[in-house]
Amino acid sequence: MADQLATEIIATIKNRVESESGEGKSVSIIGEITTATELTSLGVDSLGLADLLWDVEQAYGIKIDMNSADAWSNLKSVGDMVEAVRVLLAKEV
Repeated sequence: MADQLATEIIATIKNRVESESGEGKSVSIIGEITTATELTSLGVDSLGLADLLWDVEQAYGIKIDMNSADAWSNLKSVGDMVEAVRVLLAKEV
């Protein structure tokens, strides 16, 4: 079962994917989005990931540094994104 942070980030991802699919992109979500869901299975490419990260930054008042190739390659699943945000929020406390 997802915690509050995971639930909020999943909702953010779902909203972004649905809004982009409304712009003529073909995105089909099969089943429920969970922390195990791969971002690519939702049709999220590098530009879509940047948009998602911006949404999360705005929602939580954090800055996600995505300037390195390693940072991009580590975000494969919804759970990866949740954990990255969790780490950044812990640093804010």
